[in-house]
Amino acid sequence: MPRLWNETIDAHRRAVRDATLDTAAALLAEHGLASVTMSKIAELTGIGRATLYKYFPDVDAILLAWHEREVGRHLDELTKVLERAGSDPSDRLRAVLTAYAIIHQRRARQHRHHGAELAAFLHRDEHTSLAHTRLHGLVRDAVEAAALAGGVRDDVSPDELALYCLHALAAAGFLPSTVAVERLVDVTFTGLRHSH
Repeated sequence: MPRLWNETIDAHRRAVRDATLDTAAALLAEHGLASVTMSKIAELTGIGRATLYKYFPDVDAILLAWHEREVGRHLDELTKVLERAGSDPSDRLRAVLTAYAIIHQRRARQHRHHGAELAAFLHRDEHTSLAHTRLHGLVRDAVEAAALAGGVRDDVSPDELALYCLHALAAAGFLPSTVAVERLVDVTFTGLRHSH
């Protein structure tokens, strides 16, 4: 098969997949979990049901693929924040903590009306566990670099400090404004400093 033909097929597959995931997300946001059906997705995307079933065996697979894509985007966003944050390890750590808290607040707002059922469904999957491991590693590495540079405490392991940060900043999902999120980041970052 010529290369151009393969590229066209791959582009078509990506387009079908993206349209399916985007449509499922829109249905979920507008009408809740019960509204996400194979029939409705096929209707709204213009993809035949038989074709849709070639890509995804059921709605659960679609929702998990959508969530995996979203989590991947958030992790990529945090990685880019670290890359742009400059060379000072403390500044880099603060930047990634701030970005994480803002992402967490944004996601909580989007998912608030989806209910606990969706959250329980999505967070039982293996890809979520792998994403949390990657997230923890990213924050742990930033904490460790800041500790080595003397910017944060080194009497507690970077693993424990990363857990502290991630759990403390999860509260951002309940905060009403970006200003409140920034205060939470300040309080969290202060907890990383050496105690005198």
